[in-house]
Amino acid sequence: MFLHAFLLLCVFKVKGEKANCQMIGNPEYPQLSKDGDVIIGGAFSIHSKITLQPVSFTEKPQRLICTSLNFREFRFVQTMIFAIDEINKSGLLPNISIGYKIFDSCGSTLASMRSAVGLINGQELTAHETCLGHSAVQAIIGESESSSTIVMSRATGPFKIPVISHFATCACLSNRKEYPSFFRTIPSDYYQSRALAQLVKYFGWTWVGAVRSDNDYGNNGMATFVEAAAKEGVCIEYNEAILRTNSKESIAKVVEIIKKGTAKVLVAFLAQNEMDVLLEEAFAQNVTGLQWVGSESWITARYLATETTSKVISSALGFTINKSKIPGLKDFLLKVHPSQIPSNSLLIEFWEVTFGCQFSPKTEGVKLCTGFEDLKGINNTFTDVSELRISNNVYKAVYAIAHALHNALACSADGNVNCTQTNLFLPGQVQESLQRVNFTIPSGERVYFNANGDPTAKYELVNWQKNLVGEINFVAVGYYDASLPADKQFVMNPVNIVWAGNSNMRPRSVCSTSCEPGYRQAQIKGRPPCCFACIQCPVGEISNETNSVECIRCPQEYWSNENHSLCVPKKVEFLSFDENMGILLTAVSLTGVSITIAVGLVFFYFRDTPLVKASNFELSLLLLFSLTLCFLCSLTFIGQPSEWSCKLRHTAFGITFALCMSCVLARTIAVVMAFKATMPGSSFPQCSVPVQRMSVFCCTLFQVIICILWLTLAPPVPQKNTVHYIDKIILECDLGSVIGFWAVLAYIGLLALLCFILAFLARKLPDNFNEAKLITFSMLIFCAVWITFIPAYVSSPGKFTVAVEIFAILASSFGLLFCIFVPKCYIIIFKPEKNTRKHLMGKANTKS
Repeated sequence: MFLHAFLLLCVFKVKGEKANCQMIGNPEYPQLSKDGDVIIGGAFSIHSKITLQPVSFTEKPQRLICTSLNFREFRFVQTMIFAIDEINKSGLLPNISIGYKIFDSCGSTLASMRSAVGLINGQELTAHETCLGHSAVQAIIGESESSSTIVMSRATGPFKIPVISHFATCACLSNRKEYPSFFRTIPSDYYQSRALAQLVKYFGWTWVGAVRSDNDYGNNGMATFVEAAAKEGVCIEYNEAILRTNSKESIAKVVEIIKKGTAKVLVAFLAQNEMDVLLEEAFAQNVTGLQWVGSESWITARYLATETTSKVISSALGFTINKSKIPGLKDFLLKVHPSQIPSNSLLIEFWEVTFGCQFSPKTEGVKLCTGFEDLKGINNTFTDVSELRISNNVYKAVYAIAHALHNALACSADGNVNCTQTNLFLPGQVQESLQRVNFTIPSGERVYFNANGDPTAKYELVNWQKNLVGEINFVAVGYYDASLPADKQFVMNPVNIVWAGNSNMRPRSVCSTSCEPGYRQAQIKGRPPCCFACIQCPVGEISNETNSVECIRCPQEYWSNENHSLCVPKKVEFLSFDENMGILLTAVSLTGVSITIAVGLVFFYFRDTPLVKASNFELSLLLLFSLTLCFLCSLTFIGQPSEWSCKLRHTAFGITFALCMSCVLARTIAVVMAFKATMPGSSFPQCSVPVQRMSVFCCTLFQVIICILWLTLAPPVPQKNTVHYIDKIILECDLGSVIGFWAVLAYIGLLALLCFILAFLARKLPDNFNEAKLITFSMLIFCAVWITFIPAYVSSPGKFTVAVEIFAILASSFGLLFCIFVPKCYIIIFKPEKNTRKHLMGKANTKS
């Protein structure tokens, strides 16, 4: 069995070596051709539509029938022929002539595949020896659509035949792994889609509709646009796809969606053929008022910019490649005539369609073509060379191939060395040479390809604007250059833009109204990110931009204003002399000082009276002086805290009250000792004046020492309290050392407690001079005030803490002043008859 199979293989191998390579089926013939030493292929959508014959499956399918001559594509064809003729005359390839074979792909991937096979095989039915021969062409220019170009590139890729497209912009074609031999003279949609996203964002359109061609060009381009738009914060309301072969009903549904949409901007990423069918239906449904943003495929198509279509697409915007001028092309186009190739059906069809006549009328009433018609009187897409953009790409593609051939054949431009070995091109040789070309065309434009076979992405932003005679011009209003830094790629020109409806007012296309400063966007559940509600920022937070996504919390010492749009400094609060509470406390404090001075003057004036003498005049004046300081120290708590005032207020308060309590304690001790010593049989010593002075000095000195330690180790300092209130700052004095503060209070309390105990023990002394009762009552008031002060001080917020402390100081000071000195002043002034030694000693003698 194995031997039998081996013999069969040997027989087939021998037969295969002897047999010629034959074509299966009928060959494809070019629409236009010319012989040359080197042949360049061309594939253009010379016709826009095809007619497919029904397949019976009983006989071979008939050939495709292409209809609807496309004047723009036919101009591309003639531009390629013009460039080849120009190169043949220029001496770029000495002694080498370039020929061409141009096929009609009819805007169909099926026809593109047949064209690719025709360009690879040639038209011979049988190869001379084997199927290992060279391709019929060295390079191919085409196609005009991305899908057709993808088909052609995949077919020619294994043979390493370079394909240079003038109009295929799909970013997918930049993949060198899938399309290793593909080049193009038009930028990739990778850049155009991003440029469109930046354009939409620049004009503040965050809510747009989108329609695309349902092919590689539209799907890839729109996918890139949607991705870039999302990064720019732009939302797509709808994203519909159409194809020129779709039914009228499906096209109508897409137009209905566009018409019902709320977006006022429509991004149309469409090929020309899809644009044609969409415009036809949009015009039928009277779709107006939309701002169209177009891709380079149709934005500068002159045949679309008519009075009829402008009712639907008024003042469109879109990116296109830069326009250029090709000297001599206009004259070349005007010389196109059927007589150049009498039997060529394409030239005959072109002439008949252009002039609306026939060379051989098949029906009556049809105008007869004479051949003497003149293209100079025709103004159509074919003869219009005012906007040479894509035609210039064809021109550059032909020159790129010529320069690649020049390098591959080692030609000399000066003619001293002729090009040689044109029939010995190795597969991929032209492709490799094409990758390295770098030249400048006669118009001054530099031509080269990057590693992916793409040129530098540069676009013009054009705007459809009517001139004085009503014609639409493509006015450049900006540009996009991908080679520049990101922040400088998209720039607007200082040119007025005409908007939809020929208006001077830019349309507004948003899903939700912009959130003003002070508000933030809140996402609505189930809706795109561009649809949101505006919620005011909470207190303490702001948004200072329109359409802020989140609110910003103000710094610690700042607060939001009423509109929540700006952080303003918080109101600084402290007990000041200007407010009512400060004025009242100041008045009470000065009143206490005045009363104390008045009492001192009374004592000084009546210093020789028995009552004053009995009260220890010197100690009384010292007590009145300390009370005056107590009243005055309360003023240090009023006003804006500073470093010196914080240190002064607490130390002055502690020392003055310690002095005051020391005086009271000395008076109490003196009273007790005096009366104990005067009792019969008592050996209790009397308290002399030096002893009283020393006791006052020592008691006060101890408080001074406490205050010095406090100020040395952790002194009080001013601080901004932001804890109690979130909307304002309490300017207060930080105690520094809490222990120091409470030590000062505790020491004053200890002195007061000693005074109270001693005075209580002397409560049964004679009534006429029982000062101990007055001291007892004053100490009760003093202790009650300061005991209630502690919880009030701890719980009072802000400036009320200071007010409570001042109130305690004033209340306790008034308690001492009124309880100790007012009864004596009353006797001195109003009851002078009791201010006698006899009266003061009377009861004492009686009781003894």
